[in-house]
Amino acid sequence: MLIEVNNLSVFFGTNPALDDLSVELEGGAIGLLGPNGAGKSTLIKMLLGFIRPSRGAAKVFGLDVQVNPLDIRQKVGYMPEDDCLIPQMNAVQLVAYAGELCGMSSRDAMQRAHEVLYYVGVDEERYRPISGYSAGMRQRVKLAQALVHDPKLLLLDEPTNGMDTTGREEMLLLVQDIAVDKGIDVVLSSHLLPDVESACQHVMALSHGSLVIQGNIDELRKNQSQAFDLKIVGDRDVYVNALEKYPYDTELRPDGHVRVTSKATEQTEGSFFFKLAHETGVQLRQLREVKHSLEDVFADAMELE
Repeated sequence: MLIEVNNLSVFFGTNPALDDLSVELEGGAIGLLGPNGAGKSTLIKMLLGFIRPSRGAAKVFGLDVQVNPLDIRQKVGYMPEDDCLIPQMNAVQLVAYAGELCGMSSRDAMQRAHEVLYYVGVDEERYRPISGYSAGMRQRVKLAQALVHDPKLLLLDEPTNGMDTTGREEMLLLVQDIAVDKGIDVVLSSHLLPDVESACQHVMALSHGSLVIQGNIDELRKNQSQAFDLKIVGDRDVYVNALEKYPYDTELRPDGHVRVTSKATEQTEGSFFFKLAHETGVQLRQLREVKHSLEDVFADAMELE
């Protein structure tokens, strides 16, 4: 098991940042999702041994976070949300220094620094002082220093912060490549659902320090109720009133369409909606089954919390 957390709580004063959290993560690309203040960064820092649990226990690679924090950190690459770079250094110097801190020889650390900087897309800029880097470049260097010692697990805390659209897409492609082609387990912490949906296969979501969702993203989508988007020409209210006799919830969308969500477990055939349109004297100009997003899954989970 990659990560095991059992009945874990972390208090800051009387406020729980993590509240009786229990979760098991097997590996792959895992999205750690939740709004700001949900406890994501606290969980990452606790797994690294920077924060001690108030109660409960946690293990990474079977190692207890309170007993073996240094052994865990040797196997983990950490890209923090906060700026952790030394402005006077250039990228090569900083990433090589990070390698030496992990126990690499200066020669091996320097060679590896060039390799990972090339991989993350930092070219000739690697020789300029970091103080002159853009936000996107700084994020790439942070990723490079997390990779320099060839970790088995990467903990990435808001890795796309401050990046433009192109840079953000490139960062997420790197995360996918690291998890799939490089075989490194990744936990990507973000409050941005599209980032998690783009780069990860699994998700766990926190709210107020508690677990609200965990599982394979595709499976979670499949478990959502069947829904349809309808464009109606005619007396829409008559049609909606007729729908209410059946196990459906209806919602009028801003574009004038009607979103119909099934409350039944069996699948609905599209022909049902056309038949009902004929019976109520309206025209059904568009019928589209809605493909659920991670946002739909997360919104439903938050409503149930």
